[in-house]
Amino acid sequence: MLDDMNVISQRDRSDALSLAEATPKQLLHDFKAVVSSDKPFTSVVFAAMGGSALQAEFVKTYPVLNVPFVIVKDYNLPNFVDASTLVIVSSYSGNTEESLSGLEQAVQRGAKVVVMAGGGKLLERAKQEGFDHVVIPKAVQPRMAVLYAYRALIEVLVGYGLTPADTLQEIERAVPALERAVKSWTKTVPTAENPAKQLALQLVGKTPIIYSGPLMAPAAYKWKISANENAKNTAWTGTLPEFNHNEFIGWSSHPVEKPFAVIDLLSSFEHPRTQKRFEVTDRLLSGMRPKSIDVQAVGASAIEQLVYLVIFGDFVTLYLGLLNGVDPSPVELVERFKVELG
Repeated sequence: MLDDMNVISQRDRSDALSLAEATPKQLLHDFKAVVSSDKPFTSVVFAAMGGSALQAEFVKTYPVLNVPFVIVKDYNLPNFVDASTLVIVSSYSGNTEESLSGLEQAVQRGAKVVVMAGGGKLLERAKQEGFDHVVIPKAVQPRMAVLYAYRALIEVLVGYGLTPADTLQEIERAVPALERAVKSWTKTVPTAENPAKQLALQLVGKTPIIYSGPLMAPAAYKWKISANENAKNTAWTGTLPEFNHNEFIGWSSHPVEKPFAVIDLLSSFEHPRTQKRFEVTDRLLSGMRPKSIDVQAVGASAIEQLVYLVIFGDFVTLYLGLLNGVDPSPVELVERFKVELG
């Protein structure tokens, strides 16, 4: 089925697969972000939800900041937020109620505010009150514009002197290799030669459980979100070495029937002991859980490997959505929930 272009076009009505193919170019988009501050910051708080928060997760891997960076996915900002805090409020729609709540609190506490949005109330207020802001280009869904948002976030961090200026060049250098990798995952590449299609076929009817080390954890989280939204499929994620201190034991007994697919996202940049843990874990859990499917990251740097895994996961979950018989793009239940919530 995944090699039938007619079926693909019927189910992928927004052509999400073509959007995924163009994803690496998002890292080259120059936002020309204009930011200003006459004082240093002691911390950065990023307030967002869902796909609008994904770019902040990447900062756990790259770039390295010289102040604490806290991601808030809630209505309330941490108590430490004050005039010395940079608060970045992100909402792709510009109407996310948790993000708007965070904005109000940031203003009340005198924090420096930066807005990242595609429109809506958030962008409107940023323009009215003169907040530094970045407009994220439109896409079918926020998760499909994550590298736009990541590029924009880095421009903001560079502009405020929180990370070196050459950080932008580092992510731009990753683009050619990523574009080469994507060519083997596109819809016109037959299943026999397409690792993304092959993995999607292995996941049908199962709950994907995605594991990684700390550096690749943002990619694992993106896989989880993409499985939920692209494939309308349950999924969860875990991180080693923490996994070996609790969840590891959970596999040894119940539930006896385990309709899961275990995926290990592996990177040569993880701590050597973390890399060894994957091998030992799979061996000791042999017969107690499905054998892990190893996905080896490719790239000359940690950020290149992270983005490689993110984009590969997008293709895998888009194909899984097609196999599940759903259109990957819409998230109708989320929209209905917002209406019901009022």
